[in-house]
This record gives sequence, C-alpha cells and structure tokens, in this order.
Amino acid sequence: MKNQLNNEQITFYQENGFLVVDDFLNSDELQHWRDVVFHAVEQRAGQKMPGKEAKVGDDDGINKDADYFGKVFDQLLNLWQTDAGVKELMLDRRIGEMAAKLAGAEGIRIWHDQALFKRPFANPTAWHLDTPFWSFSDRNALSIWIALDDSTLENGCMYFVPGSYKHTSFENLGIGKNMATIFEAYPEMAKINPVPTPLKAGSCTFHNGLTIHGAGPNMTNGFRRAMTCAYMPDGNVFNGQANIIPEDYLKDLKIGDLLKNDEQNPLIYHSSW
Repeated sequence: MKNQLNNEQITFYQENGFLVVDDFLNSDELQHWRDVVFHAVEQRAGQKMPGKEAKVGDDDGINKDADYFGKVFDQLLNLWQTDAGVKELMLDRRIGEMAAKLAGAEGIRIWHDQALFKRPFANPTAWHLDTPFWSFSDRNALSIWIALDDSTLENGCMYFVPGSYKHTSFENLGIGKNMATIFEAYPEMAKINPVPTPLKAGSCTFHNGLTIHGAGPNMTNGFRRAMTCAYMPDGNVFNGQANIIPEDYLKDLKIGDLLKNDEQNPLIYHSSW
C-alpha cells in the first residue's frame, strides 16, 4: 500500500480539496480488496444499510425519483459492520493516518463506508457535497474513493471543482438530476473548470466533504466499481441530522453531544498512538 504522503501531496490537497494517489494498492492488494468487497456486497443481497429495510434502487427519502436515481449507482453502506473482511480493510490504521494528515486532525473516526457500483449505462452522479448530509459539521471531514475497476472518462470517473471546499457551506442542497443545480447556490464556482480524475484500478482519491464533485454517466457495457469510506475528525458533536446513526443510538443523542461511540464510529488512528 502506498500510504506515505509527502508535503507536496498534502499542500496540493489543502489548495484543491482533493488528491489523486496513483497505484495506492499493488496488484495483490487490489485482488484482495476486490474479493472481500464483492463478497460482502453479494452477502448483503441489495440491503443498503444494516438495520434498514431499504434495498438498492428504492426511494432513499432524499431523492424521490427512484427510477432515475436507482440507475445512478448501487450504494451499500457500512459493509464493515456486516462483513469481517471489510472491517479489517476499513479499520486499517495506515489509511486513517493518511486521512488525519490531510484533514489536519489528531484523530480520525470512520463515519461510514460505502460500495459505489455504477452498472453498465448508468446515469451521471450530479455535482454535490458530502458533509451537509452527515450528522456533524466539520470543514475538514473527508473521504477516500478506491477504484476497483479502471475508472475512465467513458465509464463515469470522478470530477472535482478545485478549491471549491473553501467557499461552500453546510447547507444541504441534495443531489438532483440537473448537473448545474449546485451552481445556482455557488455561481462563482461555475467559472472554475472541473478536473476529471480517471484512475487505474487500485488507485484512489481523497476529497474534502465540502468539495463540489460528481461523476459522469457510464457509457460502456462494463461496471465501474469503487469502495469508499467517509471520515470524521475526532472530537465532533451531533448536529441533529440522523443520517446513518441507528435509531437505538439516535434516541439517546442530543445536539451538541460528542460523537464518540466506537461501535458505530470507531477511532482508527490517533497521533498519540
């Protein structure tokens, strides 16, 4: 695993709100990640999240047009909670340290993982932000996105609007069908040329949760599969949004409570370790 970040990479991330790490996994590691993730997805049998009945393709309560959004990607969350192999991958301290260095945080907790599989001829993923969906508000929260297949211009690679995270807010604008909708809220960001990030399988990106990002349609008859994980800097507090928090945990949370439940959001790295 190529888990050592140099100062140039950290500076690039701080300036742009995203970073590409080529050849993050070697060929053996990539095959292991594929085997583990594909098995976990198969075992989940379409259930989007532990403890929820919603299936892939169902109305998720955020975007009501299941026919359209069900054809953007298959999304399965918190596989680490239902599969021991994925748990071992997600709790890797080396990745946690990378996330902490990019976020400028002493400690990093998993917020949630998610497998994101674009099927053949899938719809585009419109421009959006991540952090406004989450149960905490931190301008340094971030995600890793690991390509399990080659991610290309043709099959729906990720795009980022560089530097946008410095100007966006925690207002939740959702994810619509219209690619231009987010720029109604951030018109100045429409003047910045987005950067595509095609990746070889085994490469990855990190991006800030307030960086404007999206992905193109899959114009091919093959899959574009990725495994991702969102990270919460340690010390964050509940902002009132349920997001992925289970009901039995949610009922005991009050706005302002510290999010430190290691069963739900394990601490995977701290600088004091």
